[in-house]
Amino acid sequence: MKKKPKILFVRSIYNDTKPLYVSAHNKLKSQKITHREITVPGAFEIPVTIARNIKKFDGFVAIGVIIKGETPNFDLISHAITNGLIELSIIYKKPIGNAILTCLNSDQAKARNSKGEEAVDAVLNVLNYKVFK
Repeated sequence: MKKKPKILFVRSIYNDTKPLYVSAHNKLKSQKITHREITVPGAFEIPVTIARNIKKFDGFVAIGVIIKGETPNFDLISHAITNGLIELSIIYKKPIGNAILTCLNSDQAKARNSKGEEAVDAVLNVLNYKVFK
């Protein structure tokens, strides 16, 4: 891809996702690539929000934090989101960087704040956009 890609971040506001967003934002800023952001209530709403915007952007970064509780909801939600993102990516042939953390506690989430940057790297790599270190 020679032109600068159009990237959309879809970020859950449930749990603290700001550090992941900052990590992803700073990576795009260093590449002089702008992006748009849409916030959603929780990670479960990320795939449908990407689906509604799939034709408007070249790539996407899904940002969220899911903390395991005492019920099986963690596993069900995590699998549903991952399957939804993969399906969208394959059907529409567009990269979706997954910066949705699935952690046992908030300390694990804090230790993985750089995953936003890694998701951006993955999207730019799939788009064949040269990333400058």
